[in-house]
Amino acid sequence: MALVEFIPFLAAGLIVARLAADAVLAWLNRRSVRAHAREIPEAFRHLMDPPTYAQSVQYTLAKSKLGQMGDVWETAVLLVVLFSGVLPLSWGVFRSAFGDTAWVDAAWMFSVGVGLSLPSLPLDWWSQFRLEERFGFNTTTLGVWLGDRIKGLILAAVLGLPLLVLILKLVGWMGPRWWLWAWAVFMGFQLLMLVLAPVVILPLFNKLTPLPEGSLRQRLLALAERTGFSARTLLVMDGSKRSRHSNAFFTGFGRFRKIVLFDTLISQLQEAELEAVLAHEVGHYKRGHIPQRLAWSAVTTLAGFWVIAWLAKQPWFAGAFGFPEGSGLAPALLLFGLLSGAVSFWMSPVSNWWSRVHEFEADAFAAHTMASAEPLVGALRKLSEKNLSNLTPHPWYSAWHYSHPTLTEREAALGRLVIKAES
Repeated sequence: MALVEFIPFLAAGLIVARLAADAVLAWLNRRSVRAHAREIPEAFRHLMDPPTYAQSVQYTLAKSKLGQMGDVWETAVLLVVLFSGVLPLSWGVFRSAFGDTAWVDAAWMFSVGVGLSLPSLPLDWWSQFRLEERFGFNTTTLGVWLGDRIKGLILAAVLGLPLLVLILKLVGWMGPRWWLWAWAVFMGFQLLMLVLAPVVILPLFNKLTPLPEGSLRQRLLALAERTGFSARTLLVMDGSKRSRHSNAFFTGFGRFRKIVLFDTLISQLQEAELEAVLAHEVGHYKRGHIPQRLAWSAVTTLAGFWVIAWLAKQPWFAGAFGFPEGSGLAPALLLFGLLSGAVSFWMSPVSNWWSRVHEFEADAFAAHTMASAEPLVGALRKLSEKNLSNLTPHPWYSAWHYSHPTLTEREAALGRLVIKAES
């Protein structure tokens, strides 16, 4: 069998293998949840009452079922798009109608991306207005939901299209080493987004207001001062506009850094617990997690551009999916994007392990800063209860899907810190 004939079977095998593996993980997770469904595990009896625990079990099972349906549907759509010949056909139509330019190729890639997202909209709607509504989390309206997607589409066009055009033009401008320049441009774009996101993009979706004067503001500013975390702005985001789920984060860097608290988080936690949550976020900054993640992103992105450049020169790659020989960068770039998830899935346990190491370090920083683990433990318990978190995930499932440790793991780690401090 010629290589060009073997590639489609390999690609389809990788995609189906990822789907099958994820289905097994989801089944293991549901079995673990059902095994503990009848009675609250002793470790969590202080955390939830029986009705709330039963609701968390049902919420986890419902999300798993819908998520698996979505995976099957999206995989089917991807397989049809990859192997039906629609990609080379649409590329030819675009070029015949508008010409052979970087802007046309970029518009074609953007259109394919938009087209692939459309079949998932009904499931997204069901998740928001049926599943989340059923468990009391949804607070958004259809107008806001549609507006979010229209704004996201416009932003993707305004920001993403010029970036794609620039990357495609670099091939002609820079020759064989174009991928190095493309990597530099992409990383520069990422850094620019760190500046623009809190100032320009985030306010397009949410209302951000200064945290009112009072004891909470003074407590959080005092925390920032004693930890050396210089943030000029404490903001409250109207997360309740869309959901009763809660969160806190900081965004930007330097003079653009902002601390953002969801209004739902403020309503759910006491001031000491809010301070502990913010101390955890500061811990990510003080322990150097942000530059570490940026550095890892730089390394993986560089490798990705090198692979794309190599694949673009191989006639068997694009040719295996129906593109003519010498079709250039655009088909290779799009195909790489469509197929990369089937490969990166198998690296998820490694990336999640690293993320969980960072979460443990941020927890330890928060406990040290607060001189006690109790405020953070209290916050984690309340957030698990309010968000109906899965308290009994299967270890394999959490390894593949959880970027944060489970509540049990975090409490145990914080408990060891206390024991170590006392000894």
